[in-house]
Amino acid sequence: MHFLSLFALLLAFPVYAVKFNLQGYRFPQPKCIWNAAYAEQLVIVTANVAAGDPRQRVDIEIVDSSPQRNIYLKKKDIKGETRLAITTHAEGEVGVCFKNTLSKDVPYDGLDRNNLTKTIDLDVDIGADAVDYNAIANQESLSALETEMRKLEGIVKEVVDEMAYLKQREEKFAGTNESTNQRVQNFAWFTLASLTGLGIWQVVHLRAFFKRKYLID
Repeated sequence: MHFLSLFALLLAFPVYAVKFNLQGYRFPQPKCIWNAAYAEQLVIVTANVAAGDPRQRVDIEIVDSSPQRNIYLKKKDIKGETRLAITTHAEGEVGVCFKNTLSKDVPYDGLDRNNLTKTIDLDVDIGADAVDYNAIANQESLSALETEMRKLEGIVKEVVDEMAYLKQREEKFAGTNESTNQRVQNFAWFTLASLTGLGIWQVVHLRAFFKRKYLID
């Protein structure tokens, strides 16, 4: 049982955790942490903002990597621990973006930016890691063994979905490769036919030219 649990956990999506300092600016650019996710996956974002100078305001935004840069959630002036949940729309990358905006009360003269930062602890749970199995166990009155089996079921389903996705991608690449090979082959035959036709035309043209010059019979 423990071996199966370890094996499934090794194949599951990892938990992304990072800690960093976010510099404060009057007009800040967003700092984004990107994670890959499949379509219709649950993503739980837990951001813990440490206390600091009150003249700083930290905003959070969850977006995707599509050209339209769809916004899932946006929240301003987060403090302490903030927990957000989304469900992805399509396969791609999900970005958790932060901005640290300085108040207008902060003067530019003698600005010590080293003291105007916010320390952020960020945890991003994706897929099976994002499911609260303890809550499910309490709601459905599951035993410890049943809860563990439910976890394994979710992880195995995620692995199966990933294998199906990889198979689909492989079939797509194989189709693209076959189509490309067919086009290259058709182009090669066209080139060969064109060169053959050009060679025959040159022979006929030169033969007619030499006949006009009485160089050959």
